[in-house]
Amino acid sequence: MTTNTLSHPRSRFDAFTRLVPGLMFCTVIAAAASFVSAQYGGPKFLYALLIGMAFHFLADNGKCLPGIEVAAKKLVRIGVALLGVRIAISDVHAIGTVGVVALAGAVALTILFSLLLARLLKLPPMLGLLSGGATGICGISAAMAISSTLPQGKENEHFTLLTAIGVAAFSTAAMVLYPLIVTAMGLTTSEAGLFLGGAIHDVAQVVGAGFMISTDVGDAATLAKMFRVAMLMPVVVILMLVFHNARTAAGGSEAGKQPLVPGFLLVFIALVAFNSLGMLPASVVAVSSDLSKWCLVISIAALGVKTSFEKLAELGWQPVALLLGNAVFIAAYMLSVVFMTRLWTA
Repeated sequence: MTTNTLSHPRSRFDAFTRLVPGLMFCTVIAAAASFVSAQYGGPKFLYALLIGMAFHFLADNGKCLPGIEVAAKKLVRIGVALLGVRIAISDVHAIGTVGVVALAGAVALTILFSLLLARLLKLPPMLGLLSGGATGICGISAAMAISSTLPQGKENEHFTLLTAIGVAAFSTAAMVLYPLIVTAMGLTTSEAGLFLGGAIHDVAQVVGAGFMISTDVGDAATLAKMFRVAMLMPVVVILMLVFHNARTAAGGSEAGKQPLVPGFLLVFIALVAFNSLGMLPASVVAVSSDLSKWCLVISIAALGVKTSFEKLAELGWQPVALLLGNAVFIAAYMLSVVFMTRLWTA
């Protein structure tokens, strides 16, 4: 019995040490990406992807592989769970009824449009769902969360990485171009906030675009964007229920042991509730938000290491057309909402 008691902690320690090289490697990539982003601008998620892909030759390294796998599949769940601290139900009231309906419609219609466009382009529905959810909700974070609800496998990882790259690229382009649209069309502060917060993919790019115009537009855009982030919760819950049997079938006996609603999603819901009730100190929210970002950027770095440029090039032009179509659709939709609201209140 003494031998078993001693060997059990030892086996756990050995298992942990096997993860260290890969985890540290992905963390270094994430740190490098964050440094480049802070010094020269641009999205750190995209930098982490590209730097990781440059080190694809280490994906099959026996020492690094276990840690890379954990970073790609486990850390994303921690990062998504901690996103809950950035959301409060009270934020919904500040947007107004029209804004809430319009933003909820943007999420639902973009996902439906993406599924339809993927079918027209003869692409897998999984890619349509990932790209539509990422475009409609909150960029790479949504892509990673939605990916965790789908049957796991090489195809899932491949499509998730492709979506992440495309969303990061189009979101950065939107951050530069959409403020020019706001100025050219003479949008008011509330209209500009609704358009930017409803049409740009990632939170960081929404903030950047809004504050390029003014502080008030930046605040309004951020609020609208956070409502879209809040839509991640019901979307992920629905997808978890829809794909539960598919994940079980794809995962074999181990998948059969998985709960219907995973722990990370329950933590996400709990943190939203606690934050809405004012139970989380500002310091806890700040630390948890930063930790969430680090988990997600390390995870996306790991996905980058696992995928090569050659594999992405084999996909052709259709996925690019899908992501571009989604970006144009949600921007056109939000502009139409802005002008219809203007006519209604005139």
